Amino acid sequence: MQVQLPDPVMRHVQVLRLIAGDSIILFNGQGGEFDARLESVSRNSASAVVGEHGQRERESPLSIVLAQALSSGDRMDYTIQKAVELGATAIQPLAATRSVVQLNGERAQRRVAHWQALVVASCEQCGRNTVPTVHEVIALPAWLDAERDLPATRILLSPRGARSLKSVDPGAERRIVLLAGPEGGFTDEEEESARKTGFVDAMLGPRVLRTETAAVVAMATMQTLWGDF
Repeated sequence: MQVQLPDPVMRHVQVLRLIAGDSIILFNGQGGEFDARLESVSRNSASAVVGEHGQRERESPLSIVLAQALSSGDRMDYTIQKAVELGATAIQPLAATRSVVQLNGERAQRRVAHWQALVVASCEQCGRNTVPTVHEVIALPAWLDAERDLPATRILLSPRGARSLKSVDPGAERRIVLLAGPEGGFTDEEEESARKTGFVDAMLGPRVLRTETAAVVAMATMQTLWGDF
């Protein structure tokens, strides 16, 4: 079967300077991969002949949903990009009291679309073939209320945490919801609300990390402790 490659994939082909006849791997985001061969490459288009589907997977045995409070500009982009590389299964952007960026309506929809495209590009870069979902922006209290009954180990990153990550029990299912704050951190009231919905607070050492660093460090640590690092 011959297919026309979408623009982002076509640009990726051009950046790598691939030519007709080169072998590539395609994925549809739902698991597995397709062996393919470039049929034609031009300045404005590229096509490929798609071969067999293979059940090759690169997903971690640790399932992590990153609930990240909104941060500004490149900070949020960086966190989402690295979260995908580190195996996040979904991203939940949250509007918190101290979030510098406030998104709603059409502006929020555009940002979610931008982040979802960033997720796809990150999957292409790191070899994942199951694409994580970026959920719509929601206020922290509403999200806490909606997710309180979902079966998972809930971890709140807090510089005031009473324990380290290595002391947290990830549970037999290895399903984690990781809650990370904005530039100014969560308020005392927000942290208390999270604890009341089952979150345990954990700290990342004695130093306070930036918002774009904290979740990335936490996920790398969790993959080392309980995942596939």
